[in-house]
Amino acid sequence: MDKADIVIVGAGHGGAQCAIALRQNGFTGTITVIGREPEYPYERPPLSKEYFAREKTFERLYIRPPAFWAEKDIAFVLGREVVAVDAAAKVLTLDNGAGFAYDRIVWATGGDPRRLSCAGADLAGVHAVRTRADCDRLMAQVDDGIRNIVVIGGGYIGLEAAAVLSKAGLRVTLLEALPRVLARVAGEELSAFYQAEHRAHGVDLRLGAAVESLEGKDHVTGVRLADGEVIPADAVIVGIGIVPAVGPLIAAGAHGGPGVVVDEYCRTSLPDIYAIGDCASFACAYAGGAEMRVESVQNANDMATCVAKAICGDAQPYKAFPWFWSNQYDLRLQTAGISRDFDQTILRGDPEKRAFSVIYLKDGRVIALDCVNMVKDYVQGRKLVEAGARPDPASLADVLQALKDLAPTA
Repeated sequence: MDKADIVIVGAGHGGAQCAIALRQNGFTGTITVIGREPEYPYERPPLSKEYFAREKTFERLYIRPPAFWAEKDIAFVLGREVVAVDAAAKVLTLDNGAGFAYDRIVWATGGDPRRLSCAGADLAGVHAVRTRADCDRLMAQVDDGIRNIVVIGGGYIGLEAAAVLSKAGLRVTLLEALPRVLARVAGEELSAFYQAEHRAHGVDLRLGAAVESLEGKDHVTGVRLADGEVIPADAVIVGIGIVPAVGPLIAAGAHGGPGVVVDEYCRTSLPDIYAIGDCASFACAYAGGAEMRVESVQNANDMATCVAKAICGDAQPYKAFPWFWSNQYDLRLQTAGISRDFDQTILRGDPEKRAFSVIYLKDGRVIALDCVNMVKDYVQGRKLVEAGARPDPASLADVLQALKDLAPTA
């Protein structure tokens, strides 16, 4: 049976960063990364943007060149999935039946795309946008000359995919079941702006659109809505969130919540098993201590570094500042903080000029900002969130007032 001192399950951003940080912090033991995909770790956000638009080759997405991992004595088992964990015996079982022994585990598996539950969800031509293979299959269809694509889900993945596809000249219909896009993560001002932008770029955006079924015999040909309308579709992209990939840990007895629950040091309830990234649920200081998962590269990387330091004897509670971004058309959205449970928004700037910020407050305190083509607001505004500042709302709305001058002095 193979064995490693540290087994990192998951070869995405978090898993790669944890392996790198372990070596940077002086860990000299054996490290093995087990990844479900056949590729070495690569950046995922560009998949629905630059990679699909053919602006970047896959080789440019590598987090590190493949030779780097051998130089750092970091081993990989690729194309294999962990299907069971024996926490008492400290043995993992892979999908080929092989066992793999460990001293400590870092679980960094992220999540699997949430699937539609309606009829036709398994038809050929129905895609997710989570892996290179997902994008390659969709790109192959585009190369074959398809014209009509339906995107289901008005979150960031769906919006980004719609932007790339519409720019490529395809007929794109985007369906969102809720009354507005980005309803779970942003205020109405941002939703209204992106709805208008996508429609201006030719996307047929439908709100309150419930999907009844996907039509077709072997390959998808259309999407039937609850009102009976059938929208023609040569391909369908489903972007309705992810399901945390934590089944083996929960089956082994780990405490679960929105994902697998971890403490302030990213430890699960199972001995010597940590969890990081999209699959880990923790009490987030920037969301009032609410237990939640944070789906971002920043969170995965910072959690990975937290775990590496803890393993190397420098344990520090995880309290990294959350930030996010999204590129659509020529728009650069940067988000600082988490807008959960806000009770007031301040609009700073003019959406018609395609450069503005939405500032989120709770009980008068700045908790988050969404900045569209407003880099200075993003850089300066995050300091307001970190400080728990309570500026005058009129000053926040005044674009001539620098946000940095509204932060409380030490």
